[in-house]
Formats: sequence, C-alpha cells, structure tokens
Amino acid sequence: MHHHQLLILFALLVFAFGLVSRFAERNSVTGPMVFMTVGILGSSLAFGFLHVTPDMGPVKLVAELALTLILFIDATMIKRSHFSGGSRRIPLRLLLIGLPLTMIIGTAVGIWMFDDVGLWAIVLMALILSPTDAALGQAVVKSEGVPVEIRQSISVESGLNDGIALPPILIAMALLGAEAGGHEGAWLGFVTKQVTLGPVVGLAVGWIGGVLMQKASDKGWTEETFQRLSALPIAILAFAFAESVEGNGFIAAFVAGLGFTRGITSRQVQHQVQEFGETEGMQLILIVFLIFGLAMVPAAVPHWGVPELVYALLSLTVLRMIPVGLSLIGLKLDLPTIAFIGWFGPRGIASVLYLLMAVAAIGVEGNETIMAVIVLTITISVFAHGISATPLSKRYGASRPSRDK
Repeated sequence: MHHHQLLILFALLVFAFGLVSRFAERNSVTGPMVFMTVGILGSSLAFGFLHVTPDMGPVKLVAELALTLILFIDATMIKRSHFSGGSRRIPLRLLLIGLPLTMIIGTAVGIWMFDDVGLWAIVLMALILSPTDAALGQAVVKSEGVPVEIRQSISVESGLNDGIALPPILIAMALLGAEAGGHEGAWLGFVTKQVTLGPVVGLAVGWIGGVLMQKASDKGWTEETFQRLSALPIAILAFAFAESVEGNGFIAAFVAGLGFTRGITSRQVQHQVQEFGETEGMQLILIVFLIFGLAMVPAAVPHWGVPELVYALLSLTVLRMIPVGLSLIGLKLDLPTIAFIGWFGPRGIASVLYLLMAVAAIGVEGNETIMAVIVLTITISVFAHGISATPLSKRYGASRPSRDK
C-alpha cells in the first residue's frame, strides 16, 4: 500500500463528510460510522483497494499520537464543578464503583466463556472494553432535552475512565508479555517505573507549560491560534520525556493535561486548548476509525463466532448495565434514567487505541480470540450507539419533567 493513497482517501472523506455533516447528524449518521464503514469497504473484505495491517509503522504512529492527544485533552476537560454539589455523585459512583465492577464482571464472564484463553489475556480483554466513549453518541451529550446532570455525568465518565483504565491495562499487558516470554519476574520493575515516573514527568511538563502559557498570555505575547496549538506540543513533550526515562508516555500525557490546566488561570486560554481537541483532534479520531476498518476488522473477522458475538453483546448490555445499576443504588434515580446511562456506555476510540497498543506490545498470534472479541464489540457499538443516540435522547428527554432540564 502506498501511504499517499490512504492520505488521499482520508482527505476526501473528511471534506465530503464535512459537506453533509449537519444532514448526517440529523439522520443519526456519525463520523466514526462513515469512516469505519469506508475502511471496511476498502479492505480485503470488500473491494480491497487498500492494504493496511495493524503492525504497520504508520498505524502505530497515528495510534500513539491520537491516544496521547486524547488523554491530554480529556484531562484538560475535567472541571472541579463536575465533582462539586449534588451532581458529583453520579460520575464519581460510575468511575469508582461502576468501572471496577465492569472490569471484574467482564473478566469473570470471560473466564467462564473462554476456557481455552489464558487468564491475563481475558483480563486484558475486559479492561480494554471497560472505558466508554461519549463521542459515539454525541446526540446524547448535546441534547437539550436530556437533563444537564445526566449529560454531564455521561461526558465526565467517558472523559476520565480511559485514563483510569490505563494503568491496569499496562499491568495486564506486562504480565501477558512476561508470561509469553518466560520471564514473569521482570514485569514488576517495568510497571513500577511506568506508573511512577510517567505521572511525575507529566505533571512537571504540564504545569510548567501551563504557567508559561499563562504568563505569555498575560503579557499579550501569544495569539489565540497558538494557544490552541499548545495542546499538541505539551502532550508530545510529556510523552517523549516520560518514555526517555522509562516512564509511561500515555500516563504522562494524561497527567500533563491535569497539570496544564492547573498552571493556567484564564478560562479563555483553557477554552482555546480544549477547542483544539474538539476540532483538530477530531481528525485524528476519524483517521483511527478509518484504520480500524481497514486493518483491524479484516484481521478479526476470521475469528468471529458465536461465543465472540455473545460476549460482545453482553459487554454492551448487562456487563455495563448491571455495574451501572449497582453503582447508582441510593441516588433515587428512576429505572429509565439508570437504563439510559447504562446503555450509553459506547466502546469507541479509547478501546480502539488500547487494542492497537496491545497489538504492538504482545502481537496478534496467540491472542486472536480476545482481539476478535474487542473488534466485534467496538464495531457493533459504533453502529448501535450512533443510530440510537438521537431517537433515545428525544424519547428519554420527552419523558422528563421540564424542571429536570
């Protein structure tokens, strides 16, 4: 495959979808749906005019860049107000109770269903499928009919759970890799460096970058354009510095986002940084879904079967909804609200990127089952949550008293 062919396809897709984006949104057609579908059609499963494999250098580079930026931007989106007052209870419970329960129950069901798959592989599968992605159901977080508290809770949960899930995912990958390599004792030192040096470097880089940006802004030295662009270099610096001292670059990027916003006191500057993630960052997300359709789906299809389909459907329903229901006990939420929050836990960009990271770290050979399950779950989620977001938001919103909105 010539790389320029992929670039041409991506550029044409972005431009063409942009022309009809509002029409598409009104008809429950999302960007990830379109880009993933085009990727599948261009792969060996259909017309075969592009050949992309998960282990190609450009795929790894795009995945690393996208994950670094997404983790950084997600962290900058965190506001103290989301965790103050009565509204803090829902996202806190979803993150501190619902997320761990999803990981545990997902692992238990995986062990029961796939007795020929190793323990750490199943753990890794459950962990990768635990973060949610509100971007797959943008109509939910944008719908004015849905109560603000519910919209914010879903958005905050998806913004934080990918960063929270990262350390256990790294540990599971290290254990799986050590087990396969026959050096199980080496993983502890590796993980310790990853999860300690990464946050230290990330916090330092982010906070220093934020302070410098704020001082430059106060003196009128910096333009809004470069305030927006500051997100990418700070995220990359945090990643690169952490990796150079054997810390984890992705953890560093997430913590750098926290540090960056703490160093900036101006809401206007913070807004400019976040705008980068919502505009320029979206292009990276879309190319990841294009690559997912081109590379990951064709690699997974030969390994799809009834057990893989059953687990994927369970992951998107009961393995998500039961933990959500248990985590929200005592908050006096009605059943439709709990079901609404439970359903809108799409598996999207974080799961895709963690999967690509796992492929780079442990390879596909010997891990075909868990890779197939993850790919199938994400594929179903992209369509199911994208199509259902608008109608279910309208239906749920119409059932709410006006004082809730």
